[in-house]
Amino acid sequence: MKYPAVRNYVAGQFVDDSGSRSLDVFSPLSGAVISTVPLSGMAALDQAVTAAKAAFSAWSAVPIKERVQIFYRYKALLERDMKELADLVREENGKTYDEARAEVEKAIELTEFACSMPQLIQGEFLEVSKGVEARVERKPLGVVASIAPFNFPNMVPHWTIPNALVLGNTMVLKPSEVVPLSAGKIAELLKEAGLPDGVLNIVHGDREIVEAICDHPDIQAVSFVGSTKIAKLVYIRATSNLKRCVALGGAKNHLMVLPDAHPEMTASNVAASMSGCAGQRCMAGSTMVGVGAVDSIVAKIVEEARKIVPGHNLGSVISKEAKERIEQHITEAEAAGAKVLLDGRNARVAGQEEGYYVGATVVDYVTPDMRIAQEEVFGPVLAIMRTNTLDEALAIENANPYGNAAAVFTSSGSSARYVMDHANAGMIGVNIGVPVPREPFSFGGWNESKFGACDITGKSSIEFWTQLKKTTTKWNPESRVNWMS
Repeated sequence: MKYPAVRNYVAGQFVDDSGSRSLDVFSPLSGAVISTVPLSGMAALDQAVTAAKAAFSAWSAVPIKERVQIFYRYKALLERDMKELADLVREENGKTYDEARAEVEKAIELTEFACSMPQLIQGEFLEVSKGVEARVERKPLGVVASIAPFNFPNMVPHWTIPNALVLGNTMVLKPSEVVPLSAGKIAELLKEAGLPDGVLNIVHGDREIVEAICDHPDIQAVSFVGSTKIAKLVYIRATSNLKRCVALGGAKNHLMVLPDAHPEMTASNVAASMSGCAGQRCMAGSTMVGVGAVDSIVAKIVEEARKIVPGHNLGSVISKEAKERIEQHITEAEAAGAKVLLDGRNARVAGQEEGYYVGATVVDYVTPDMRIAQEEVFGPVLAIMRTNTLDEALAIENANPYGNAAAVFTSSGSSARYVMDHANAGMIGVNIGVPVPREPFSFGGWNESKFGACDITGKSSIEFWTQLKKTTTKWNPESRVNWMS
């Protein structure tokens, strides 16, 4: 195997799991086994939570301006080891190198934002009555948990680790068992930056460990990123155990293209949105709704999509099963009457014939009743539906159960404003196919794309990772007494 067996990380040390279950880790680029990962159970989680709980008192007592110094150093280490981090992401997830590097660059931005926390949580102070002062401060929750998905093994852990830890919490991270390698490198760099032992702990596993996290009495909050089906289950289970929870699920993002859209800009944006990270992102523009006469724009989209070549500027999907599922969506749509304008089925890359590749695919004349129009395909596939009016396009967008993102391509300010006001999604793009907010603005959708209050990043995350402490003081007995004092 290319990499050593993955180990849990507890109290600043990599440790073996005492259980007997493990899983092979495959590189989707080649289909080869590159490592193994333990599938830990409750005993390993208890060990990690105990370490996090023991570290909490001292860590939360460190002034926040001192805590962020560790993350300033950590940011520099991420920059120093950029290539190694990107190579790990590419190896275990299948991204192109440029996509993997961009993922690490986003992790750096997230870390930068965490370093600004001292300026964002200054609290409030007011003399509320003669001689009586009230103060409001934000305090950490304690031990928290973060459950990360396979599609961004470096970036998504940074949605939670920097903010939660800078705010004084200690954490147990559960990476996806499919992509466990990046988490270990993150832990190594944080220790090198000076993070005290026990503040971050990593436990690897599958469903068993996720359920244990939701049930553990000493974990105060849980964040989750994954499919909607599992997000619902995690949210219900965690909150039934009286924990805070924010659980991000899937998406079906609609790109509405009007006839007055700029052809070249629209084509490049739509093609990149549907195929970036092999379509394996919850912000992928998997569905285009053409409004009126847009045949010339569709032709340019196909032209741009032909430039996206597996093994060159298009990475692999995560597994053989994912490849088969994605290609089945295409086959079913074609059988139901859709027209495949560009077919990415049966893609092969020379020298990596066993890799899990699906080529860029464009399917036109999809109807809302088709499965490809309803379900999250999570592959480099664009399904195109046709409407006559913008209201009809918005009706299709509004009818889908998800609410992560929506976008409109147009040269009309009034049309753009109309979509901004009426699209039923938490993140909106105007002539932007992947409308991910940059820090300090937060990431999070609506409806069945997110369960729980607050967003997972940005300023909104402060509310999730902290609780308010209100203090009222009086020192001068000579002040008059009234009902407020």
